[in-house]
Formats: sequence, structure tokens, C-alpha cells
Amino acid sequence: MKSVRKLYPHLDLKKWSLVFAVGVGLTIAGIISLSYRWMPGLVMGLVGVVMTVFSAVVVVRLVIKALTPDYGENVVEVLHKRYELVLGPKIVVVGGGTGLSTLLRGLKEFTGNLTAIVTVADDGGSSGRLRKEMGVLPPGDIRNCLVALADSEPLMARLFEYRFPEGNSSGLGGHNFGNLFIATMSAITGDFEEAVKESSRVLAVRGRVLPSTLDDVVLVAHCQGGNVVYGESTIGKCGVRIEKVSLLPENAKALPEALESIADADAIVLGPGSLFTSVIPNLLVEGIKEAILKSNAPRIYVCNVMTQPGETDGFTAADHVEAIIDHAGNGFIDYVVVNRSRVPPKLAEKYSVEGAYPVKVDRDRLRRFGIRIVEEDLMSTANYARHDSMRVAETLLRIISEDEKSQKKRAIWISQKSR
Repeated sequence: MKSVRKLYPHLDLKKWSLVFAVGVGLTIAGIISLSYRWMPGLVMGLVGVVMTVFSAVVVVRLVIKALTPDYGENVVEVLHKRYELVLGPKIVVVGGGTGLSTLLRGLKEFTGNLTAIVTVADDGGSSGRLRKEMGVLPPGDIRNCLVALADSEPLMARLFEYRFPEGNSSGLGGHNFGNLFIATMSAITGDFEEAVKESSRVLAVRGRVLPSTLDDVVLVAHCQGGNVVYGESTIGKCGVRIEKVSLLPENAKALPEALESIADADAIVLGPGSLFTSVIPNLLVEGIKEAILKSNAPRIYVCNVMTQPGETDGFTAADHVEAIIDHAGNGFIDYVVVNRSRVPPKLAEKYSVEGAYPVKVDRDRLRRFGIRIVEEDLMSTANYARHDSMRVAETLLRIISEDEKSQKKRAIWISQKSR
């Protein structure tokens, strides 16, 4: 009540409450007067109604404006936008790394019904250190997705992204503040899932971010020639093409909420992101692959723009798709979204030094998989050769709106929502 009283002098709540009360009184008096003096009663009643409605509208607008000062005069438009987001398609995105967070930044502008299912196999950098020192699941990829979906003040998002300088004598060097926050919250609550939920509240996330499993898993790469490499951060040391990847333990259980989201989805999107270290590891978690295959929603794979040195050297779009099918089974993908825009020569030269090249689209091979190919200009070339978040989001929304299975599911959901 004290917090409400503080608003009184700024909002003139007493004055407008008095106007509202007088309006109600005049309305009642006017209705009573109609029986013996109908003209004065009608006038009194109309004046009362106008005063009541006008004062109520003013109070509501002032209170909303006071509670949401950042939106200023645009508060109505903001509320309308949020209402539209609530009715947006239910999209589940599976992956990890920079690619997933890039996609989420675009999709959150079209729907609030987003669920990101994120890999927890990372064992390098700040995440790897926290995993070893604190025994928590790696928070890095999850943090990236939380920040991408954040609807909070930009300063809060920047805080979660802040990385302490290397060589810091306190031992914080190289650590990311967001990683430390999630790890600390996990230690306090004793539950990594709860730590992610609390972090989501702090950042006012649009949608949900879920780890694919709560089990402590290790990614294993089986290389051509029989060599086996353990750990996500060492996958690039295969030196030859990766034949397949697996998880230890093999029976890592999927998060129940993740399976529920998949079953309820209007569309399921895989990637973009590192093929063997971000996308496929989620499919190896017990229950995830089966839930996706069982779903009636369209399954869309967003293929990477560039190959990844040490992981997908020389891979074409069909090679990416084939790797997913080898791990998940035939009929796993309905659509493949590929980039058709050309990488600028200077940017291509820069990447070639690192051993990365544009992913070629071999259409004939892709068609043999029975997959619909969607080619669009999807690349952002500001500083890096990567996907443009808004272009990819618009392409996915178009696919979802045109897909028959998705249309049927959405029609049912919207009818239930409107009841």
C-alpha cells in the first residue's frame, strides 16, 4: 500500500477518484430521476457516465504510464505488440552457440511463444572452467540465448555479456559475468534448471530457454580411421572427417519440459550452429529425437553459411543434412533453409585464411532426401559471414504460415486460446 500511496501526488489519484465517485453518483441519481423528471434525469445520467468513463480512462493511462515509464506515449502500442506476440506461433529451436542466439534475436520480434532447447556439452572457456571448479552444467550457450531473448534494459543484457579481462589476479580473468551469475544461482538453489528460470526473470526473457538435459554429459567424436576424441572443445583435433558423435553417458535423459514443448510446437527448427557440437548433441539426448519424429509440426533445418574448420571442412549443404539424418533417421527433416547470397570477396578471403569457405548448395543431392529446399538471401556481411537474424526469422515465419501441418495446429491452438 505504501508504494501505491507514493503515486498519489504524481498521478492525482485522489482528484480523479473523486471525479469517478461523483460521476457514479450522478449516474445513479439520473437513473432514479428518470421516473418523475425524465429530462433533468437524462442529462444528469449522461454527465455522470461521461465523468465516470473519462476519469477511469485517465487513471488507467496514468497508472500504466507510471509503471512503464520507458515506453512513454507508446505504451498502448507496446501492449498491443505484446498481445500479438502472445498469439504468435509456438516455435521450438534446437541447437547452441552463436548461431542459435542469432536466430532467437530475430524470432522474438514475431512471437513470444519461443522455446530454445540448448546443448550442455560445452567444456571449453569460461563454461568449461566453471564446470570443473563448481560442478555445474556449462552455462555459456544458455546465457547467450537468455541475452538474445532479453526484453530488459540494454544495460542488464550488457552486464550478462561482460567478460572479465584475461590475467585478472582475482581469478575472474576470462570469465563471463552471466556465466558466474547462473553458476552462483545454481549453487544457491541447488538446481541448474531453477537457476536458468531465475536468470530468465532477471532478463525479462521472451519465451523460454531450456537445457536439453540436466545430466553431466561428455561429447565423443568418432573420426575416420577409428580415432576417438573426447570433449566438445577437442572435437576439432580429429584432423579428418567426423563420422559420428555420441554422448557419455549414453542414457542422458531429456528435460520433461523440453519434450512437452516439442510435442506442442507449431514448428521445430534445427540450427544454425556448429553441426557436431551444437545441433546434433541435442538429438543424442534420450527422448529428444523421438519426440521430434513423433511431432506433427514441420521440421526445419537452417544450414550454416560457412564451413567450420576442423568440424565441417569441405561440407556441402547435403553433407550437413546427411549428418543429421545419420544420427536421427530418415524423414527427420522436412525443409532445409540455405543461403543463396554471395560472400563478398574480401570477406571470403579473410575466412579462407582460417580455413572456412561458403557452404555449397548441391540441390540434386538434397532432393534425393525428399526435403523441400528454401533458398533465400540470408547473410549479414557487416563484419562476419553469418545469418541475418531478421531475414532468417521472416523466412521461417513464411514457411510456418504456408505449411499445412502448421496451419492446422495453429488453428486449433488459437481457437482454444480465444475461449
